[in-house]
Amino acid sequence: MKTTLPTTPVAERHPHTICLHGTELTDDYGWLREKGAPAVTAYLEAENAYTAAVMSGTEALQQTLYDEILSHIKEDDVSVPYKDGAWEYLTRTEKGQQYARYCRRPVGKPEAEEVILDVNLLAQGQPFMQVGTLSVSPDGRLLAYTTDATGFRQYTLTVRNLETGETLPDRAERVGSIAWAPDSATLFYTTEDEQTKRHDRVFRHVMGSAPVEVFHEQDERFNLGVGRTRDREFLLLEAGSHTTSETWVLYAAAPTAAFRLLAERVDDEEYSVDHRGGFFYIRTNHGAEQFRLMRTPVTKTGREHWEEILPEQPDAPLEDIDLFRDFFVAGYREHGLPVLRVFTLSNGGLPGNSNDIRFPDPAYEAGGDVNRDFAAKTYRYAYQSLVRPASVFEYDVATRESTLLKQHEVPGGFDASLYESERLWFRATDGTAVPVSLVYRRDRFHKDGKSPLYVYGYGSYGYALPLGFSPSRLALLDRGVVMAYAHIRGGSELGDPWHDGGKMMAKRNTFTDFTDAVEFLLREGYGDPKRVAIEGGSAGGLLMGAVVNMRPDLFRVVLSHVPFVDVMNTMLDASLPLTVAEYEEWGNPNEAEAFEYMRSYSPYDNLREGAYPAMLVKTSLNDSQVMYWEPAKYVAKLRTLKTNGAPLLLHINMEAGHGGASGRYDYLKEIAFDDAFVLRELGVENAG
Repeated sequence: MKTTLPTTPVAERHPHTICLHGTELTDDYGWLREKGAPAVTAYLEAENAYTAAVMSGTEALQQTLYDEILSHIKEDDVSVPYKDGAWEYLTRTEKGQQYARYCRRPVGKPEAEEVILDVNLLAQGQPFMQVGTLSVSPDGRLLAYTTDATGFRQYTLTVRNLETGETLPDRAERVGSIAWAPDSATLFYTTEDEQTKRHDRVFRHVMGSAPVEVFHEQDERFNLGVGRTRDREFLLLEAGSHTTSETWVLYAAAPTAAFRLLAERVDDEEYSVDHRGGFFYIRTNHGAEQFRLMRTPVTKTGREHWEEILPEQPDAPLEDIDLFRDFFVAGYREHGLPVLRVFTLSNGGLPGNSNDIRFPDPAYEAGGDVNRDFAAKTYRYAYQSLVRPASVFEYDVATRESTLLKQHEVPGGFDASLYESERLWFRATDGTAVPVSLVYRRDRFHKDGKSPLYVYGYGSYGYALPLGFSPSRLALLDRGVVMAYAHIRGGSELGDPWHDGGKMMAKRNTFTDFTDAVEFLLREGYGDPKRVAIEGGSAGGLLMGAVVNMRPDLFRVVLSHVPFVDVMNTMLDASLPLTVAEYEEWGNPNEAEAFEYMRSYSPYDNLREGAYPAMLVKTSLNDSQVMYWEPAKYVAKLRTLKTNGAPLLLHINMEAGHGGASGRYDYLKEIAFDDAFVLRELGVENAG
C-alpha cells in the first residue's frame, strides 16, 4: 500500500479568526468542522488510509495480541444474580456474541430464567449499539430502557411488556435518566437540549398518555437526573453542576404531586440524599471540604435543620453513602485508596458500632455492588486490583465476615503470582506528595532502568483513576512493559482539594505532576528513558497534548484517545455541548485572566516547530463530548510543524462515539491495534 501523507485541499482553507482581549486567534483548519461535507469526509478517509498504510506489516502482531487478549477472557460468562422484589436479575455473555443478554428468573427458580433484553438483537443491522439505562417497573411487568445506535449519546426510550413481549407505543427521544413510581404505570425521565445536549427537562409519563413536563432547569451549568431512595418512599430530582447541586423530592406514592425543594442551591456546595425512617440522610460539603454526613426530618429540610452524624475527616474524603434499614456503609479514601466503613444504626437512626472492610493489595479499586434490598442484612461490594481479577463479595453485618460470591475467571494460563503491583509517592516540583501505582511481571522486570515504561494519566473533573484488573493489559506485561498510573492533581484521589489543585487557574499542576511522575519513575529505575510510552483520553488527551508540547524529549510514543486539544476554540463556542457547564472546570475564556491562562497550555494553540514523539491520535466521527474535528485539526496542524520522521497517525472510527466501538470483540481489536503501534515504537513485539 502506498504511504502518502494526507493533504489539506487548498480550496477548503478558510482561516477563522477570533479577536478577544486584544489577542488574535487564527484557526487555519476550522473548515474541518463541516461534518458530512465531501472534502471533510475525503480528508478523514485519507487519514485512515494513511494510518492503515503506516501500520501495514503489523497485521500479524495485531492478530497475535488480539488472540492473547481474547484467550484471557471468559467468553461464556454470567454475572452474580441480585434480588429485586420477586425476581433475581443477571447478565449473560456468550461466545461469538458482541453484546450482553439481560435476564431474570423468579427467586428460587433458576430453571425459569427468561431473557428480558438481548442487545445482540437490538444491534442487528446497526453499526453501533449501546444501552444507556434499563429499569423494570416495581410490579415486574414493564421494562423501560434506552438505546443509542450512533455513538452520539442520543438515547431513545422504549418500554416493553415483559409478559406479552409487546413493545408499547410509549417512546421518547433524547432521554437520560429514568425512574418508576410505585404504581408501575408512571415513569419519570429527563431529556436533553438538542443543541447543547444538557439534560434540562423532566417529564412525567403515565403509560398510554402524553408526557407532561414537570421541571425545566434554566441554568446552563446544570444537568438534571431522576432517581429514587433505596427504601422507595421518595422520588428524587437532582440538579448538578461541576461544583454545585440541589435536590427536589416527591413522595413516590403520590406521583402526580409536585416535587418540593429540599435545600436551595448554594454555589460551590454539593449534597446528595437518601431516606430512612422519616429522615433524609445527606452527604455534603456544606461546612466540610472533605464532606460529612448529616440528616434532617423530612418536614424540615432547610440547612438550618441539618444535624451532623458523621463529622468530616480532613485526611479521608467521604465519597459516598449506602443507606439501609439497619446499617449504612460510608465509602472513604485513605491515602487515595478506598475503605468501606460499615456502621450499624441505632433505633433512633444514629450511627452505632463500625467496622472497616479493608483490602490486601497496595493498589486497588473497591466499592458497592448492586444492593437493591433496603432491609438487607448483608452488603455486596466489588473488589479488584492491578493483579487480582474483579470479584463480588457479600459482607455479613452481624458477623463482620465477607464471603466471595464470584471472582471473574481469567483463562489462558493466567497465574496471579507472576505479577507484582506497587504504590509509590514522589514529590512534585512544588513539593506536593503525589501517588503513582505500578504493575509489572516479576520475571520480566529488573529495577535497572532498562524496561519499557508505559504511563497512563487523566487528572480532570475530580475523577480518580480506577485501578482494576485488565485482561488486555497482560499482553503488555508479558512483554516486559512496566505499567504506571499517575494519580495527578485534578483527580479526586485525595478529595476535593486534589481536584481543586489541578483545575481552573491551577490546571498546569496536572501537567507538571505528570512529567514529574515520569521523571521520578525513570530516576528510580522503573523504565528506560529512551522507551517511554504515555496514554490518555478525552481530558487525558489534553494532558497528552500539553505534556508533549512541554517535554517532547521525554517520551518515545504517545497514544491519545478522543483528545480535548483545541481548548480555546471549543471553550469560546457556547453552542457546543458541555462548554458553558465546563467553565467551572477550565475557566471562562471570556474573562481576560482565564483566557490568557488557558491559551498558555491549550495544545492546539501551542504547537511549535520541532521534533515530536511517535503519536497515534484516535477519534470517532459521532463523538458528542470531544468533537472529531479537535484531534483532526490538531494532527493537520502538527504535520506542518514536526521536523522529525516519527509517525504521526490519526485514526477515525466513522461509526462510533466517545468510547469507541460498542461490540466487545470490535473493542478488543481496537486495543490490539493500539498495542501494536505502541509496542512497535518501543521495539517490543514478542512475548517472553
